Amino acid sequence: MNGVLIIDKPAGITSHDVVHRVRRIAQERSIGHLGTLDPMATGVLPLVLGKMTRLAQFYLHSEKAYEGTICFGIATDTYDAEGEPVGECGPVDFSAGELESAMAEFRGDIEQMPPPFSAKKINGVPAYKLARKKQEVELKPVRVEVRELELLSFRTGQLPTENASALQEPLRGKTVGFADIRARVSSGTYIRSLAHDLGKRLGVGGHLMSLRRTQVGEFCLDHAISLDALADRAAAGEFSNCLIHPRQLLPEMPSVTATEEQMAKIRHGNAVNLAEFSEAKLVKVFMGQGELVSIASRIAGTLFQPQLVLLKQ
Repeated sequence: MNGVLIIDKPAGITSHDVVHRVRRIAQERSIGHLGTLDPMATGVLPLVLGKMTRLAQFYLHSEKAYEGTICFGIATDTYDAEGEPVGECGPVDFSAGELESAMAEFRGDIEQMPPPFSAKKINGVPAYKLARKKQEVELKPVRVEVRELELLSFRTGQLPTENASALQEPLRGKTVGFADIRARVSSGTYIRSLAHDLGKRLGVGGHLMSLRRTQVGEFCLDHAISLDALADRAAAGEFSNCLIHPRQLLPEMPSVTATEEQMAKIRHGNAVNLAEFSEAKLVKVFMGQGELVSIASRIAGTLFQPQLVLLKQ
C-alpha cells in the first residue's frame, strides 16, 4: 500500500500509537509520520505509507499551523497541562492589551528553548527520558520563526472542575487567565515553549492547556479522517479512497506526465530531458494521472536526474 494519509489525531495517544493502529488497519508495515504531535494534542497528523515514506525528506521543513489555549497563572515542568506545577500561582491581573503587547515580542525570528520534556536529544538520549528520571536537561536554544501569533480571545476564571490534572490543587479557588491563540510557525517550533515563555514574560507563569494542529504543509483538517472512520472505510474496502491524491502532493513542484520513453529511463534511474521545466529545481514525474513515479532534480539545462523512484514492483 503506497500513499499519503492524513489522520485527525485524538487526544490521549502518541503519534506512534496512531502509526501502530494504521499499520493494522492498512495491513502495511512501512508507515511513518510527518511531524510528531504530543499525546495531549489533536489534529493533523500526515502519514506516509509504503514507498511514499521516501517523500518524508521533502517535508522536513514544512510550515505548521495550530489553535490552542494557554492557561496563565502557573507553569509546569512539561510546559503543558499534563505536567507537574512549578513555582507559585501568580495573580493574573494583566489585560488583553498587555497580553497582545507581550505576544508581539514572540513574532518573527526568535531564539526558543525546547521543553525539557521533548524528543530533542542530548548525547543521543531524548531529553524527556532524562527529565523523567529527574536528571539535568541541558538543551540549547533553537532559531525558529513564528510567522503568525494571534490572540483570538482572553478571559479570566477558575480551572474547570473536570480538570483532573496535578494542577487542580494549586489552582483551586485561584483566578487564572485563558488565552485562545492561533499560530503559524516554522518546523521545529514548540507551542508549549511559546506558552511557557509568555507566562514568564508576564510574570505569572503559563502552560499550554490544549492544542489542535490545523495544518502541516499543504495538508489541513479538511483532508483528515479519524481513526474510527478510517477503520470503517477499510472494512468496507474503501481504504484507498482515504489517501491524498498524488497530484495534490508537494504543490510547489511542477508536474509532468512521463512518456513511455521517459518511463523506460526513469525505471533504471537514468536522466531524462524535460524541456518545459528549464527553470525548475525539482519536478514530480507521473505515469498517467494517478501514479507518482519519481521526484527528479535538474542537473543541467533541461536534463533531470531521478532523485528517488517510487515505481510499484
